[in-house]
Amino acid sequence: MSRFNLIDEKWIPVRFPGGTHDDLGLRDTLLRSSEIAAIEAPSPLVVAALYRFLLAVLYRALKGPTDIDQAKTLFKEGLSGDKINAYLKKWRDRFWLFDEKYPFYQLQSYTPKIWQTWPAMTAEHNAKNAKVLFDHVDTSEVGSISSNRAALWLIACQTFALGGGNSDFQYTKSAPSATAVMALPLGINLHDTLILSLVPENRDIFQLDIPIWERDSESLQVLQQGHDRSIVGWVDLYTWRTRSIRFNFNPRDEEKTVREMAFASGIGCLSKNHVDPMVSYRIDDKRGKIPIQFRERGLWRDFDSLLPDESNLAPLVIEHATALTRSNRERFPRSVIVLGQSNKKAKIEYWRMERFTLPEVLAGERFIRTEIRQLLSEAEDAQKSLWSASSSYAQDLLSRGGRKSTKEDIKGFVKQMAVDSYYWSFLESRFHEILREYTFERDPEDIRCQWLKSVRDTLRAAWKQHSASVSTGDAWSIRALVKAEAPVLRKLKELNDEIQKLEPRKEDV
Repeated sequence: MSRFNLIDEKWIPVRFPGGTHDDLGLRDTLLRSSEIAAIEAPSPLVVAALYRFLLAVLYRALKGPTDIDQAKTLFKEGLSGDKINAYLKKWRDRFWLFDEKYPFYQLQSYTPKIWQTWPAMTAEHNAKNAKVLFDHVDTSEVGSISSNRAALWLIACQTFALGGGNSDFQYTKSAPSATAVMALPLGINLHDTLILSLVPENRDIFQLDIPIWERDSESLQVLQQGHDRSIVGWVDLYTWRTRSIRFNFNPRDEEKTVREMAFASGIGCLSKNHVDPMVSYRIDDKRGKIPIQFRERGLWRDFDSLLPDESNLAPLVIEHATALTRSNRERFPRSVIVLGQSNKKAKIEYWRMERFTLPEVLAGERFIRTEIRQLLSEAEDAQKSLWSASSSYAQDLLSRGGRKSTKEDIKGFVKQMAVDSYYWSFLESRFHEILREYTFERDPEDIRCQWLKSVRDTLRAAWKQHSASVSTGDAWSIRALVKAEAPVLRKLKELNDEIQKLEPRKEDV
């Protein structure tokens, strides 16, 4: 019995321009995309996975784009409702969440040794690798979830599952881009967001680039023995079968809910240097080109990695979006969201979504990646003086009474001081303001001068705050403070000298 067709049923969470929210089916989400502001869900992983799923559908429905000319035509004419309707009609039978032959994104022939409860496929509720504070789901008594929630987590799991555990089949492996930061330029509505992210794919590759729902699933025997292969193209990548899943559906259940599921390893990825259009990269001396990942310090300190230049390391979706909108700056994406998760030894540490302004000048011919990198480097250099002063202060305090302190002791002491977190948290807000300054009218040296003043003022305020907390202490602490502040004072002088060099230029303009 076929139940819950993703084309018609309401399951994709969207936000409209007025701020209202609703769930829509696949067809309505695509056909009404110009009325929708964005995909919006509590989980960043669900949001990223849904965008990739929608893009995969569009690549197949629109049969492209396979070159920049097709992309420009699409940008000008918009999404074809006729093509979308025809495609969804043709493949309607492959979008049933519950089906006796082709359950969506599942392996119908798989009957597990032990049925697992639904949290096994979720990052939010899976106690095995990511128990979250205030998550009160008892994985042994979870009850059932609705079909629409099951569909969301099914897609997110295939996109972000982490390897590192045994299963009925083989040792599990991670999804191809499971730990990479994914970027998406946001257009004026969902319609533009999707069009701007449809990066042209080579025509020869496109002919072979098939999504999971258009192909017959791998045989149970093949998956049990372990099956690895290379990525064909972006549609294949966006719909990768990372896990072999099957919902245990009770046909007598009128509510169409999911309680149990089969859950095992899926397809391993052999492609080591594949390019994900949503991912930015950096060059590692030993490993070559590797994806940018979330770190504790915040992605804003690596923001330059999102900006296009001759290095071809920025996300292709941002390069494509800026190239398309040079002819129509009103549709330039004013912001970009970055989404993903951080892991350690196959354990999810956190998932995150951040939003940044995309500098307006990207819509022209000017590359500003180097300029942004310079601003961030200047902030890093100033922080080094703060760290040096803090370390000196910590060493003097820890050596009181003749005690010998280790580097780890000093490092631990400095980490618990508020000075470093104050510095970076305040500068982060200033950085978001600076990005909005990159308009066609502004002089880049003027912007740099403004940024250096922010760095100087923040450095001074951070050390002043620490000094105030010590000023009421004993003589030993005060002596340690006075001795330690030399690197900060020296850096403040350097920043003042550089600002004075830039200010006359500002006055001349």
